Amino acid sequence: MTTTGVRPTRRDAVRNRDELLACAQRELAHDPRASLATIARAAGLTRRALYGHFADRDALVRAVIERGAERFNAIAEGVVRADPLDELTELTTRLWHEASLVHASATIALEERYLTLTAASLAPLRARLSEVVDAGQRAGRMRQDMSTAALTRLIEETARTLIIRWDERDSAVAADLPVRAVLSIAGLSWREVDDRLASGHSHDEAAEVPDAR
Repeated sequence: MTTTGVRPTRRDAVRNRDELLACAQRELAHDPRASLATIARAAGLTRRALYGHFADRDALVRAVIERGAERFNAIAEGVVRADPLDELTELTTRLWHEASLVHASATIALEERYLTLTAASLAPLRARLSEVVDAGQRAGRMRQDMSTAALTRLIEETARTLIIRWDERDSAVAADLPVRAVLSIAGLSWREVDDRLASGHSHDEAAEVPDAR
């Protein structure tokens, strides 16, 4: 049986959904309270067309969170250094840079009501962080007065708090405060953190290191 009408392909539908999510991420990064009507208008859609992809605003926000998590997981996968402290420094620096670009939407992802979804979506990143902390402790490069699980959780919660409470005015004090906080929790003194950051751990350099895992 043949049909004369042209139906959108699955590839088109996926592309349209991806474009809508990208637009929603931009709008939420600009205004975390952006309504469905605002997002639909920015995407060039009617609210009815948007509902063809998502049942409500909450479903759309959850999809944006999962999409954002993919980017953070990819960053974690791409950071590989021989020294665990170098790796933690680079990982934290890259993740903070990414979070600062989409601060408002990142803050939404870390709200209590979305925290379970965010934690699950960031499982690869969290596992990678645990590996780095474990390697650092075994090498004597990070504090050893608590378990790997406890130290990893402490780093996660510190990063979460700083992202949620960060104000752009804080950048005048220390733009790298989140990185400094994480390294201090890992066991470095403030002076050691100064020396490490001054030594020039650029993420451009790290990007050239292939993933050998």
